[in-house]
This record gives sequence, C-alpha cells and structure tokens, in this order.
Amino acid sequence: MSTYRQRLKEVVAARGNLCVGIDPHANLLSSWGMPLTASGLETYCRTIVDALGETVAVFKPQAAFFEVYGSAGMAVLERVLADIRAAGALSIVDAKRGDIGSTMEAYAEAYLGKDSPLAGDAVTLSPYLGFGSLMPAFERAVAFDKGVYVLARTSNPEGGQVQLALGRGGSVAQEVVDAAKELNTRARTRAIGLVVGGTHGSLGIDVSDFNGSILVPGIGAQGGRMEDLPGLFGAAFDNVLPMVGRGILQAGPDAEALRRRVSTFLAE
Repeated sequence: MSTYRQRLKEVVAARGNLCVGIDPHANLLSSWGMPLTASGLETYCRTIVDALGETVAVFKPQAAFFEVYGSAGMAVLERVLADIRAAGALSIVDAKRGDIGSTMEAYAEAYLGKDSPLAGDAVTLSPYLGFGSLMPAFERAVAFDKGVYVLARTSNPEGGQVQLALGRGGSVAQEVVDAAKELNTRARTRAIGLVVGGTHGSLGIDVSDFNGSILVPGIGAQGGRMEDLPGLFGAAFDNVLPMVGRGILQAGPDAEALRRRVSTFLAE
C-alpha cells in the first residue's frame, strides 16, 4: 500500500483540496428532517457520502457525535468509514485521542490498527500528555501506511491559553510543530500532520518548513476563509488541507445543493 501522504496527494490532485467534516450535530439532523436516533444518524451520514463520496477528496467524521448513540452509533461510524473507502475518498477520524502507556496502545490499535473496523486513513490526536506519549500511534501510522494529525494551534479561541503558553523552546504549539517535523524526518514517511485552525489573523507559530500535512478546520461557519489561507500559511500552503463542515452541510439534504456548495468552496 502507498503511504498516507502519497494517497492524499493523489486524491487531492484528482478531486481538489478539500476535507468535508461529517459532524452529525443534533441541530443539523433536525434541520434535515432526520430523527435523533442511530437510524437518523446513519441516513444523515450516508446521504453526505452518497452525494459527495466521488467528488470530495477527504471526509472527517467527528467521533463524539457517533458516541452519543452508544454501540449503535459506533457501528454506524464503522459503516460510514467503509462507505467512504468504497467511494475512493480518504477518511480522518476526528477522535482527538491522547493518553499514556497501554491505554494509548489501545487507542492506537482502535483507530490505526491494520484490521480495526474503526480505522480510517488517519486520526486526530491530542499531545497534551506529552508528545512522546503518542508514540504507539506514530508507530502504527508508519507501519500500516496511515496518518495522524496532532493538535497544534486549534481553531477555537480558548486554545491559545495553553497552546501559546511559553515552554522551553518557545510556545507549546511550536514545540508540537518542531517535534512532529523531527519525527517525520526520522521516519521518512511524513505520516505525522498537524491541526492548525484557519480562524486566526496570525498563527503565532512557524510552520513554514513543516514536512507533513496540515489539517485546517474553522473554514466557513467558524469564520475562516479559503482565500485567506495562502497569506496565513505562506510557504506551508501547499501542505494545507482545508476542512469545512457546517458551511457545506447546511445546504443539505439535497445532493445537488451539497455538491454546489463544495464547488463554491473549491473555487474560492
């Protein structure tokens, strides 16, 4: 199998540089006329994938909205990941996992394991128990040609309180960036990416020579704009994967309306 970065490069070249967030929030399900049940959840998600699966490069299902429905919701997530794969798109499971020791081993196996039904092409991780605590996930990503995206400078305004706090070598977020870059260099697969929000007037970190993918949430409903990304990311712009959720999904459930909204964001 080709590496995650190779697969990402190929699908973006073919379909355009956009990740669609699958965020089955209760308000969105209700606005689509879907019941707040596991069945409604599945209809909602499959409507999105059926409409956009052969158009969009990457989907990012948010695990929390599936967990709300217990085991039935997690079973829906498994089927949605399979649907995304069958459509030829890539998936990033937005789980933001982070822990230590055997617990991190278990999370890594669940979301990056070779035969796990919950494994997408990549997963989001939280480094705030120490960057090195995520090593089980990094190792599986390299071994199984998966990717990971580590939270660095997130799109929410509260994030700066921790992420821009000064550590030993600069801000906490910069230490995450530098550690990810170093590990990518050692592993030579560029499996480790970053999550850096597109809602900031200035990032407050230097990602100009980062050597992996950068997932950029916050575009659309949160206020980030596609046209601002080249200036915001500068030399790193070629590594940017913009993510839009509500800004697209609010156009549903009509499939053609969803596709038009995707085209609008890709054209910006």
